[in-house]
Parts: sequence; C-alpha cells; structure tokens
Amino acid sequence: MKTIPVSWTSASARRMERQGLLTPATTAETPPADIAGRMLGAHAQVASAAELSIALRLDGATRTDVRDALTGGQEPARGRGQAPRPEPEPGTLVKTFGPRGTIHLLPAQDLPWWTGALSALPTLPSPFRPEARMTAAQTDEVIAAIGDALTDAELTVDELTEAIVERTGPWAADPVMPAFQTMWPRWRQATHAAAHHGVLAFGRDRGRKVTYTNPRCTPASPTRSLHELVNRYLRAYGPATADDFATWLAAPKAWAAELFASLAQKGSIEEVAFASGRAWLAAGDTVFPDEPARGLRLLPYFDAYVVAGRPRELLFPGAAATRALAGGQAGNYPVLLVDGTVAGVWHQRRTGRRIAFTVEPVGRLSAAHRRTLDEQVERTGAMLEGTPELTLGKVTVGPHA
Repeated sequence: MKTIPVSWTSASARRMERQGLLTPATTAETPPADIAGRMLGAHAQVASAAELSIALRLDGATRTDVRDALTGGQEPARGRGQAPRPEPEPGTLVKTFGPRGTIHLLPAQDLPWWTGALSALPTLPSPFRPEARMTAAQTDEVIAAIGDALTDAELTVDELTEAIVERTGPWAADPVMPAFQTMWPRWRQATHAAAHHGVLAFGRDRGRKVTYTNPRCTPASPTRSLHELVNRYLRAYGPATADDFATWLAAPKAWAAELFASLAQKGSIEEVAFASGRAWLAAGDTVFPDEPARGLRLLPYFDAYVVAGRPRELLFPGAAATRALAGGQAGNYPVLLVDGTVAGVWHQRRTGRRIAFTVEPVGRLSAAHRRTLDEQVERTGAMLEGTPELTLGKVTVGPHA
C-alpha cells in the first residue's frame, strides 16, 4: 500500500481549522465545552489563559462565557457554617488534572473516557524520598477517603486534609512534601490519582481559596478509553508519532510505542510520510485542506495548539525557537501565530479595565498582518472584557511571567 505524503503546510492548516483558529466557531451553535473537546482540553494552570484559549476559538465569546460553562453560572462556594445554598447546576466544563498531570478544563461529558485513559497510564517512579512516600494500600485508602469526603461538598485543602485524617489516620497529614517553600501533607501525593479515578475535581473558588469536589465520575473501560484518546489526539494534532503522543501525555515512550503498534495492527491508525519521517493518522482521516493556513492570532500561555504541535522545528522556525521556547518547552510564552507558525511573543498587563499589550515579532510583519494584529488586539481585549492598547516592541518579562 502506498504511503500518503502529508506536508507541514497541510497539517498546520488542518489543525487550525479543526480548532477554530482559522475561522472561530459560531457561539450559538458551539458551546465552550465543544471547543475544549476539540483541543483535548485547555491548559488551566493559569485560569485566564484557559479562558482566552477557548474564547478566541468562538466568535463573540468572552472569558465570562467560559467561566459560566465551568461553574454553571453559580455564585462562589460557601464555607462551613454559612447559610445553605441551592444545589448548583453542573457546568459543561470540569476543571481537573488532565494530561501531564496539569490542570485542564475538560468537557464534563468526556470525563468518563478521560479518567478511564488517565487512570490506565503506567505508574511513574515516585519523586519523593522513601520515607515520604505512600504505599499502594495507603494510596487506595486516601483515594477512597477523598471520594467520600467530597461527595456533595466543596472543601478547601485544609478542610479536605481534616476530613481525610478523620477517615484514615494522622499519617495522611504528615508534612513531608516539599512545595513552594513549604511542606504539604502526605496525602497530596494522591491528588492526581484521585482526579484520574473520577473522585476529585476543582469546585468553585471560595474567595481566594481553591475548593475541591467529587464529580461522581465512573471511569470507562481503560482499553476503549485509551483508544478513544489516541483517536482524538490524532484527529486534532496528527500526523504524529508515538513519541509525540508520549511527550504530550507525559507517559513512557516504550509504552506509547506498544499502544500505537497494537492500534496499527487492528487497523485503527494508519501511517503517512510526514516531516522527513513517518507518523500516524486515525484510520481513514486523510483529508487535508487545499489551501495553507492564513491569518494572525495571539495565543495565550500553554495554548493547546503549540503545546501539542510538532515537529517543534517547523512550528517554531528559526528565530522563533530561540525567542518563544524555554528549554525546548512550548507554552511558557504567549505567542504570535502567523499563517500557522510561531512568529513572535507577546505579553499583557492589566490595570483596571486597561490592558496594555506588548507584541514582539521575530521578523517584519507585512502591512496586511499589521492590520490584522490591530484587529486581534481589539478582539482579545473584548474577550478579556477590557480596553486594549498595543505597543510593538520588546517583551521584557521572562517565561511564564
């Protein structure tokens, strides 16, 4: 069978088209959760970046639309001892620990297969000292305690620690985990595992405090879930290699190679020629746009298009790699995207409603791109519900500032 060749130009155009980066989707027909699904989650370590990642793919959307999809439009959570509140309507988005163990916004309806896949990933070696680690039995005990404590509740870390200790014992609260110039309780080693088992997700913020809740999700079949994840990943970011998938997921490369080999044997994925090598697509998903990607976009921190996009040398060509990658890692800088490739960095500083945008191209912008940049800054300001001001010049802050 002849191997289909796929060019970088075609691949980048299809990735952008499928994510609404070429033409934003219609808000009335496409809810924020659908966009998050197409992206395979919006990285939400920086909440405002996740809101912008989703909103910029929707025509006329703002950060409030994304927040409402997450909270169901409900008021902030109340603490213990406060007046009871109405039972909240569930949001269509869930904030939880997704790929790479990082915080993501995921569609609520996709949570069963997401947790089914994530809970099936190989267990990586513990980074903690032997005396700080939990045994497998202790981890199971903590996960069960978390699920019980968070059912019909939204608890802060301190409240959850107290509830876990009540159900397990004082060992769970031993301050043995170094974190941010302090020490976290032992049980927090199981936070990601609890999320991947479907018993922990983020609740509504209580003032400046984060809360957790139980999304009551039963993980789907691990095998079917992993196949679903590969299928969706390749449809969103293919062509891609097993190594690309492993890096995106923070999973062992040997394990990913075995998974892809099994799917190839079943005919679920097919090989193509891409970027001077071989890569994979979902079986039968071989249609690509005839025209290259055109246009300019401002992508926020850790936008899915750049985090998952590979090969890096084609997505970040020439000087863009030096300026926009941090130790080879994508996402630490918000990027200027021109015709499907990274062409600079940008930063925004907010003072009240005023938002000062600084955009630093790595090359010269054409007159058409300069006009589009003005439009994109105006649109980004509207999404962030502020008044934008643009300066072309050097971005002086470091990565993830």
